[in-house]
Amino acid sequence: MDQNLKHARNQGERRAIRGALLTFHQDPFFHPLEESYRYESDAIVVMEGGMIVAVGSADQLLPTLENTPITHYRDHLILPGFIDSHVHYPQTEIIASYGEQLIDWLNQYTFIAEQKFKDRAHADQVAKRFLQEQHRNGVTSSTIFCTVFPESVDAIFSEAERYNMRIMAGKVCMDRNAPEALLDTAQSAYDESKALIEKWHGRGRAEYVITPRFAPTSTFEQLEMVGALAAEYPDTLIQSHISENLDEIEWVRSLFPKVLDYADVYDQYGLLRDRAIYGHGVHLTERELAILHERGAAVAHCPTSNFFLGSGAFNLQHAKAEVRPIKVGLGTDLGAGTSFSILQTMNEAYKAAQLNGAPYSSLHTFYLATRGTAEALQLEEKIGSIAPGMEADLTILDLKSTPIIEYRMQSASSLEEALFIQMMMGDDRAIAATYIAGEPVYTA
Repeated sequence: MDQNLKHARNQGERRAIRGALLTFHQDPFFHPLEESYRYESDAIVVMEGGMIVAVGSADQLLPTLENTPITHYRDHLILPGFIDSHVHYPQTEIIASYGEQLIDWLNQYTFIAEQKFKDRAHADQVAKRFLQEQHRNGVTSSTIFCTVFPESVDAIFSEAERYNMRIMAGKVCMDRNAPEALLDTAQSAYDESKALIEKWHGRGRAEYVITPRFAPTSTFEQLEMVGALAAEYPDTLIQSHISENLDEIEWVRSLFPKVLDYADVYDQYGLLRDRAIYGHGVHLTERELAILHERGAAVAHCPTSNFFLGSGAFNLQHAKAEVRPIKVGLGTDLGAGTSFSILQTMNEAYKAAQLNGAPYSSLHTFYLATRGTAEALQLEEKIGSIAPGMEADLTILDLKSTPIIEYRMQSASSLEEALFIQMMMGDDRAIAATYIAGEPVYTA
């Protein structure tokens, strides 16, 4: 299959797909819902050279496509490819590791697994499995934490390059409060990250992400160096973690006694800005939400992980309050996150909203998994929507993927209800196909 994909990509052949279509062009949390999306019951998407070149109703486009091969997905929904805003690919092998909350879980599972990634062969093997699972779950782009070892970064970018996949990834920087085998230094973090930026950032569809793991694992000196690197490369993404767990917040207070709060640690080193995205934010204060809004930074909402580690339930409606809204993406946070499936992540996001007494519709949730996450990463001009000129990353959703879903769909009376059924009952079996840069990388 890889040879066929490579041949098709080199040919840049025009192809089209047909089915129902859903895409968003603005944020339904701040605009009338009915004006925020486009739905077509019978649409065609035409792709060529990795881009979307035409979108329209089947009646409109069929007469213009005499010589173009068309794949017809009946009883399926064409969506923008799902985007995972926060995920740790080295933790693939420790998904579903029992017990513990955040700090103990890092020490007992994460830091042990990550020590293996100095071995490039091991990193390659995990990267291959990880991306295969993403494709099987309709994920076409993701923002990835690697390990402290540059080999782990090379592995994921190299594997993604085989698919022409838009991947954002970075070497973790941490020089304290972790096993000796996983520590770098302030200087080596700067030097190795800079070398990786020069090697990968802007190569094809690769983007580098400056990645301090989280405040407790970086000294003041390292944060200064990371901040200097961010100033030197203002177009790179930045990712880390913030306010995930109450014990973690107390730990940050003890390590940084002079700061105002957790967000202020990052702010003092220039790490809150546009294209900076921080995982979790479950317990952000009003002051922290305001400073994230002011700086343009975003939060990655990772509900399956938050529930698994007992961290809490992020209040998305409050985070997006009109007085000082922040951008929010959806993330699986594997391996504390429990599923590669964005549908299952939507499921848990709904439950988090219910626990906060602030639910939102299935249409809002599908927006979050596509254009909403693209906006959080400031990539909405490239991915996250279906329109001419956008990159051709698409997910094909089987609306009758299991017998019980097919049965339940018989009584669905609206698009919103049909989508709610999919996100509450669907999983990887609902992904019929995944297209990256116009090429099928997965077919059920």
